[in-house]
Amino acid sequence: MHIFLFEPRTERVAGLEAELTKGGFTVVPVGAHFFATDQTTLRARSHDRTAFLLADTPEVLAQVRQLRAAGCDAPILVMRDMRNARATAETLDAGADDDLVIPVKSIELKSRINSIARRAAGHAAESVTLGEAVIYFDGRNPEISGQPVPLSRREYAIFHELALGAGRVVSKSALYDAVYGMLEDRPFDKVIDVYICKIRKKFSQASDLAHPYIETVHGRGYKLTEPGLTEAGAAEWSLRGSSENSAVRAAR
Repeated sequence: MHIFLFEPRTERVAGLEAELTKGGFTVVPVGAHFFATDQTTLRARSHDRTAFLLADTPEVLAQVRQLRAAGCDAPILVMRDMRNARATAETLDAGADDDLVIPVKSIELKSRINSIARRAAGHAAESVTLGEAVIYFDGRNPEISGQPVPLSRREYAIFHELALGAGRVVSKSALYDAVYGMLEDRPFDKVIDVYICKIRKKFSQASDLAHPYIETVHGRGYKLTEPGLTEAGAAEWSLRGSSENSAVRAAR
């Protein structure tokens, strides 16, 4: 999981990076100049699954608004030194998803981000059942036919992205960003096809029906499908997911 970290107090950056890295985050430090870039650049760099952790500074409200104005739908969390109900309300009203008090613990932060992403995708519960598969959104490996299927860190990142969009097509570029994000040294995107093949093999071997669960939608990407789901059924399943998403958003 990648995260943009804005913390102008240099004496705190090392400790924060160590804690986040220990929790499995890939930290991308950013400075104030990041928020001064044009909206096109900001939108391109702030894809949906890269969260933001912003220090509480006099500029934080403007930074949150800039991200949202650029079309960024990523989770935005603000960290502050002490509780302040009025300031918290202002950051949430400006578009932040959460507001927490330091010290930041990676295990809690990851759950908060997962919860935000899960609900944004229309999943209120901690898991979803797809045929004989139980898919968890909290970091646990999926279970197929009652048995957990172990996935590597990168395999899980790809699968988690597919799970959030279960029943809908997820583009190859979105899967690539979920794994490699803002890393400088990035392989060719063909590597995603290799990981997809590995995940399919694991799922087919675990499934009583030998179902691979991941369908290739040529020219568009991949999607999770139920065993034996027809084209009409897949369309209905996707429509039902869209309706649930709308209901979740309306209930906020």
